[in-house]
Amino acid sequence: MDDDLPRRRSDAAAGLAGESLDSYSQDELMERVALLEAEIARVKAQHAKAADHRKLADSLFKSKGSDG
Repeated sequence: MDDDLPRRRSDAAAGLAGESLDSYSQDELMERVALLEAEIARVKAQHAKAADHRKLADSLFKSKGSDG
């Protein structure tokens, strides 16, 4: 499946990783941390959902005569 292949890092997250933080105030940095933590939680939830979906699909399509 294409979903299992890694994506190129040309997305917004890659841009954030290399951005200079020198011009941000302490408050702006903490706002950014809060936004990034919320995004991490969202990505982890999607990952868990995808993992559950994959487990269900694997169990449905697993050969009945196969033990693993």
